[in-house]
Amino acid sequence: MAKRKNANNLDRLFGRMLTNKTLRADVVRRDFEWFFPVYFHTRLEYPTAPFQREMIKLLRDCKKKFLVITAFRGSAKTTLASVAYVLWAVFGIQQKKHVLIVGQTEEKARRSLANIRRQLETNHLLRGDFGPIDEEKDQWGAKAFIIRKLNAKVAAASVGQSVRGLLHDEHRPDLVICDDLESLESVQTQESRDKLSWWFQGELLPIGDRRTRFVVIGNLLHEDSLMRRLQNDIVNGERDGEFREYPFFDEDGNPLWPGKYPTPKSVDEEKRVINDPIAWAREYLLKILPRDEQLIRPEWIKYYDTIPEGTSYCLTGIDLAISKSDSADYTAMVSARVYGSRDKLQIYILPNIVNKRLTFLETVEQAKLISSSLGKSKLCIEDVGYQSAAVEALKKDGYPAVGVKVHGQDKYARLSAVSHLVQSGKVLFPKGIPLLTNQLTGFGTGHDDLVDAFSILLSKIIAEDSEPRAFGIVYKGEYKGEYDHLPPDERERMMSIRESCRRLFLL
Repeated sequence: MAKRKNANNLDRLFGRMLTNKTLRADVVRRDFEWFFPVYFHTRLEYPTAPFQREMIKLLRDCKKKFLVITAFRGSAKTTLASVAYVLWAVFGIQQKKHVLIVGQTEEKARRSLANIRRQLETNHLLRGDFGPIDEEKDQWGAKAFIIRKLNAKVAAASVGQSVRGLLHDEHRPDLVICDDLESLESVQTQESRDKLSWWFQGELLPIGDRRTRFVVIGNLLHEDSLMRRLQNDIVNGERDGEFREYPFFDEDGNPLWPGKYPTPKSVDEEKRVINDPIAWAREYLLKILPRDEQLIRPEWIKYYDTIPEGTSYCLTGIDLAISKSDSADYTAMVSARVYGSRDKLQIYILPNIVNKRLTFLETVEQAKLISSSLGKSKLCIEDVGYQSAAVEALKKDGYPAVGVKVHGQDKYARLSAVSHLVQSGKVLFPKGIPLLTNQLTGFGTGHDDLVDAFSILLSKIIAEDSEPRAFGIVYKGEYKGEYDHLPPDERERMMSIRESCRRLFLL
């Protein structure tokens, strides 16, 4: 009875606000929870869900200066955060004077701006309470508008655009809304992901002051996407902020928006509209599923804190790309310290990876530096085409370079042949060097030069692990100058050890 009476009172208050401008302005100014249903009641086709009320409260709380929200497709997150909240932030008690809407492209940013402007033009309550508005235009159309009544500006910007020094009168941007800064295409390469992150950190975040609030909404499209990076930063305590994730189902398997999806039939109907299990998992369940061809799974990657002492040897896998043009591949070098053999084999990937556009001479010099820093470690270079010239050049200068034949295998086959070493935990990676692991787990979606160097390295380790060793040097078979780079006394000692091991092997 009490609930019914309270509901009737709310209905009467809501009805009065729709007809009484003074009452409406007083109530909605103070509370976004009233602003949204009053001005957007014609768009409320379904009852508001608990998760949406939580989003409204988060947006209302001005103490939360950095807010990241990901929610399933059709959850109304854009309507709430990029349209309704922007208007309330200007009109309500937050009194924002300079709002910046940021989209992945200029077209998307202008579209978000147009959605807000459309509400001011077609929603008679908003137009009467907010108007009039002025537009700022360039040759492509409206890029900002001003609510003269409040001297508040709402502008649009896109990823990569220079936004430093933006001002409206004396006001720097005091609210920044980032709406879907990424796409499936943009997250596919490490270069694109890093470029967005650098722009976000170095260009966008510094534009405000201590009062500026950032709201970032979008979907999780990649394990190394900006949204995932921001989530990890907040969860790990490396960034102050709030992160919220709203998948289609709750922990008990029930739809998070029961008013819109009240029955299993309504859920099935939504699934049939998508008709793609991977898209359903990504857009609705907020899960990033591995593709069928993913050879290295993220859960296989194991890390080490320190490299142990003991008998070991070093190798470096090298994939050459002799060009510095912007469209060229990268020269990649991956080194490892190897312990034990067979079942006790342990491979520690070293943090001195190289992933650069280099000329031939720069490549040779870089390889020399790495080999020298690791005690003249062996340099393993794919034995094909012009790359054999690098092997000869390094050998000529006294460096232990060898060609590695790939026997016609493509990149997929090469990585597949060594992936079991990662899965079994025999390969350990350094912390804080995500470039290699991102290329391994995202193989097939972008640059893969480090993957090639990694595959060359591990294939050589597998080959050498099948051969007897003395102090990390292969002694089976004919002598091929493995000790020529050593001082005479050390070379003589190693030759003696080699001969003893060779005889033992023959026995």
